[in-house]
Amino acid sequence: MFLVTDKASAIALMIVALWCLGSWPAFFNVLERRGRLPQHTYLDYAISLYFSACILALTFGEVGPSSASSPNFIDQLAQDNFPSVVFAMLGGLALCSGNISMQYSLALVGISLTEVVSASIAVVGGTTVNYFLDQGLNKASILFPGVGCFLFAVIIGSFCHASNEADTMAKFAHTTDDEVALSKGLLEGPPEGTRTDWSKRCRGWLRQGKSVLEQWRSRKTDVERDVNGKYAAVFDDKAPELPFMDETSSVAGSAAYLEHLEEVRAIKVRGHSVMLGLGVAFFTGACYALFSPLFNLATNDQFHLLEEGVPNLSVYATFFYFSTAFFLLSMVVQTYLLYHPMMGLPKSSLTAYLKDWKGRHLALLAGFVCAFGNVCQFMGGEAAGYAAASAVQALPLVGTLWGIVLFGEYHRSSRKTYTLLGGMLFMFMAAVVIIIASATERS
Repeated sequence: MFLVTDKASAIALMIVALWCLGSWPAFFNVLERRGRLPQHTYLDYAISLYFSACILALTFGEVGPSSASSPNFIDQLAQDNFPSVVFAMLGGLALCSGNISMQYSLALVGISLTEVVSASIAVVGGTTVNYFLDQGLNKASILFPGVGCFLFAVIIGSFCHASNEADTMAKFAHTTDDEVALSKGLLEGPPEGTRTDWSKRCRGWLRQGKSVLEQWRSRKTDVERDVNGKYAAVFDDKAPELPFMDETSSVAGSAAYLEHLEEVRAIKVRGHSVMLGLGVAFFTGACYALFSPLFNLATNDQFHLLEEGVPNLSVYATFFYFSTAFFLLSMVVQTYLLYHPMMGLPKSSLTAYLKDWKGRHLALLAGFVCAFGNVCQFMGGEAAGYAAASAVQALPLVGTLWGIVLFGEYHRSSRKTYTLLGGMLFMFMAAVVIIIASATERS
C-alpha cells in the first residue's frame, strides 16, 4: 500500500488536507444560499464521500506487495480486528454528527464563525487527547503554544463576529425601502424584451467594486420607476445572471442583499437566536474533537485490544470502516429529515431528492474533496503524530477566505471589524505553523 513515513511528506499532506477540509463547507453554503434543501445536499455528499473512500482504499490501499506485518486493504478485511473496527466506526459516527450540525450552524452564524468555533474546540480537545495517545510523540513545548494561539484566535474571532453583527444592524437601520426594492430588482436581473448593454456594465461594476445603488445614483437615467414603486432597468436582451447573486460586488454586503438572501435561501435564519447558532457550532466542534482520537485508536491500538500477531489496521482500512459508519448514519438521519425537517424547512421525499439535480455536482464534489482531505490528514498523522495533524482543523484560514470571496460575509464592514478579522487570521496562521513544527516522525 502507499504510505508516507517521513516528516516532510507528512507536513505536505497536512497542508493539502487543510485546504481541502476548509473548502468543502463552501459548497454546502453556496447550495443552501441558492435554495437547495440541505437534506438533498448532504445525501449527495455522503454518497460521494463513501464511494471516494472505497476508491482510495482499492487503489492506494492495494499498491505494492502485501505482507503479514503490513497487509493490503483487501487482506485486512478478513482479519480479526473487531476492536479497531469499532473505534473506526465510532469516529465515523462522530464526524457525521458534526457535519450534520455544521449545516445548520453555517446558515445561522455563517461559514466564518462556524469554522472558528468548531475548529478551535476540535484543535484544543483533539490535540490534547492525541498527544497523550501518541505518548508524547510531538514536542509539547512547541505543540501547546500553538494550541494557545488557537484559543487566542477564537477570542478575537468572537469580537470580530460581534462587530460584524453590529455593522449588519447598522446597514438595515440606514437603508430605505426604495433602495432595497431597487437593489433586489437588479440582483434578480432585468426583464426580457428590454434594451441596454447590461453585460458590459456589470463587468464594469465588478471591476470598480461599486454597488448597484452607487451606480444607480450616478446614472439615474438608466433606471425607470414603475407605478408600484419597483425599479427595473431598460434592456433589450435577457441579461446573464451574476454568479451567486452578485456576491463578488460590494452590494453583497448591503442590507438589500441580505434581505434578498433571506428570501431565496433554504434555511430562514431571520428571527433565530445567534446563541442557538453558537450552540450548534459548539456541538459541531465537540464531535470534531472526538473523531481524530478515535481514528488514532483504530490505527495504533494503544489499549492493546487486538489479539497477539494481528497487525494494526492501515489508514485505508480504517478510513473504509470509518466512512461506512458515516454513510449509514447519514442515510438514516437525512432520510428521516426529508419527511420530518427542522428549522422551518419544507418536507421532501426520496422521489423529490432523486429528481433534484440542481447543484448536485457541487455536493458530489464536496464529498470527494472531504474524503481526500481526511485521508491526507490521517496519513500525515500516522507518519508524524495525530496531534500535529490537528493543525488541519485551522479551517477558518480557508473558510474565511471563501466567506469573503463568495459570500461577502465581511463586505462593507467597519474598520474595527477588518482589524479584528486580520488579527484573527494572523493568529490562526501562527497556530498552524507552530503546531506543524511540533511534528516528529513515528518510529
